[in-house]
Amino acid sequence: MEILLRYLHFISVITLSGTLIAEFFLLKSSLEKKEIRLLGQIDAVYGISALILLGVGLTLWLGGYGKPTEFYSENPTFHLKLGLFVLIGLISIYPTVFFIKQGKGDATEIVKIPSLVHWSLRAELILLALIPLFAGLMAKGIRIF
Repeated sequence: MEILLRYLHFISVITLSGTLIAEFFLLKSSLEKKEIRLLGQIDAVYGISALILLGVGLTLWLGGYGKPTEFYSENPTFHLKLGLFVLIGLISIYPTVFFIKQGKGDATEIVKIPSLVHWSLRAELILLALIPLFAGLMAKGIRIF
C-alpha cells in the first residue's frame, strides 16, 4: 500500500507541475474564449491533481505509512512545505475563477487577460519550485527553523 501511495503522490506532483507549466506557457496577453476554455480544462486537471496530492499526502502523513506520523508532525520544515502548498492553492483561485467566467460565450471573442492572472501563475511556479527543496530537507530531518 505504501508503494502505491508514494507512486500516486509522485504522479500527482508531476501532473500538477506539468499542468501549471502548460498554463503558464499557453497564457498570452489576450486569448480567444476557446483558448480560455482549454486553459480551464488544463486548470481542472491541475486542481484534480492538487486534491489527489493533498489526499495522498495526508494519508502518508497521518496513516502510518513509511515514517512515523511524529516525524512529519514535529518537523517545522514539513509544515513550511505544507503551508506553501496551501498558499499555492489559494493563489490559484483567481486564475481558476477567471478561466471559468471568461470561457463562456462566443468561442472567437477575444479577451484581454489581466496581469494578475499572469502574476498568479508566476507566483505559483516560484512557490512550487521551493517545495522539493523543503521536501529534501524534511526527508533528511533537517529543520530550517
